Amino acid sequence: MIDIVFVLDQIDNFMYFPVLIVVMAISGLYFTIRTKGVQIRLFPESVRLLLEPSGDDNSVSSLQAMLVSTASRVGTGNIIGVSTAICLGGPGACFWMWLMCIIGASSAFVESTLAQIYKRKDSNGQFYRGPAYYIEQGLKRPKIAILFCIFLIATYAVGFNLLCSYNLQSTFMDYSFYNPSTTPLIIGAILAIITGYCLLGGGKRIVKVTSTVVPLMGVSYVIVALIVILFNYANIPSMFLVIFQDAFDFKSIAGGVLGSCLVYGIKRGLFSNEAGVGSAPNASASAKVSHPAKQGLVQTLSVYIDTLLLCTATALMCLSTGVARDAAVSGAPYVQNAISTVFGTAGPIFITVAMVLFAFTTLLGNLYYVDNALAYMNNKKKPSVRFMKIFYICATVIIFVGAIIPMDAAWAAADITMGGMTLINLPVCILMGKTAINCLWDYESQKRQGKDPVFKASAIGLNLEELDYWK
Repeated sequence: MIDIVFVLDQIDNFMYFPVLIVVMAISGLYFTIRTKGVQIRLFPESVRLLLEPSGDDNSVSSLQAMLVSTASRVGTGNIIGVSTAICLGGPGACFWMWLMCIIGASSAFVESTLAQIYKRKDSNGQFYRGPAYYIEQGLKRPKIAILFCIFLIATYAVGFNLLCSYNLQSTFMDYSFYNPSTTPLIIGAILAIITGYCLLGGGKRIVKVTSTVVPLMGVSYVIVALIVILFNYANIPSMFLVIFQDAFDFKSIAGGVLGSCLVYGIKRGLFSNEAGVGSAPNASASAKVSHPAKQGLVQTLSVYIDTLLLCTATALMCLSTGVARDAAVSGAPYVQNAISTVFGTAGPIFITVAMVLFAFTTLLGNLYYVDNALAYMNNKKKPSVRFMKIFYICATVIIFVGAIIPMDAAWAAADITMGGMTLINLPVCILMGKTAINCLWDYESQKRQGKDPVFKASAIGLNLEELDYWK
């Protein structure tokens, strides 16, 4: 019989090295150079824009749109993904995560700005949007747009949700009550039922839930991580030394590239922050702003929050404690062992609670994105209530299955489907990058004149027939 897990691993390995690593590096560097480092230059402006109101109580603000995209970015990958990268790839994975985060934030700016430019408005005043729309309208390639939607659905309804469910149940492995035969079944069933119930509330409830839970979840986790790091402050210098020594140990990297800190850092960094994947534009385009570049700038913050704040918190917390790291403890056990050095038995319990919250918001954010793809494939109309109920039932079944599949299969499925999205979205962004970059120059020009920038498509030479909202 064919070993499905082995086949998935082989596809996963080839897709990320060399294909995706090259594509991500080239696109990120290209956008960073062309925008003159927009993700760094305009960081203060990004923070200011975060609190700018939409001006319409029935519209989604920049903050709400950013929180929805962060709900999908921030998740089990911030804990389990980072732990796996360090245990299997080495502490140098942290450096490559940081580097790709900063470079990739420019890609996040471009994709979210394009999504804003090409968004459309329905009869109820709500926006429908995402990469599929800028692929169709900007490139005139509707078949590629359909292919992207297929990969998006496969990623967020299947790959990511399988992995999210698995990662959640894995945090219970160190408890005495854990039974490999029954506990995953119980946890998977509970998670699937709760998620399915919330999904029936629609997009408005998703925005409300995530905008409340995500900040509390993220802040509390960072505070606990900082406490652990401060308790081990004497180890901080040696910890950073180990990170940089491992990151630049090119002899070791060359000896086993696929299992190196470089590849694991990039893979788990992309899984965590999703910069350039094409997911965040589905949420960012929902915001009502006066200029597309505003939401592009805000979305760079989402990437930073995910990787530079939350992923780094996990990495430094674990490394500062000096607890053993190897394949046997990769995932939740490594993090739980680290936090227990300061908080004792309460530490693993906190990680479990945090994972429940991370997993819940991730699942909701994931399926929020899927709604947009389904609408696009249904002639840009939301599918019938009956279809959506059937789809949500299938989605809950997938969440249940994820809790009982092998770890390698869960990670490979998520990596492959996400990789497919990225390999479509980033080349498209490069081809259409001039539009987003011209939009940025228009924004900065108006700012220099002391104006609150207002976008007019004609100002950057766009064909008004291709647009809906901005004309």
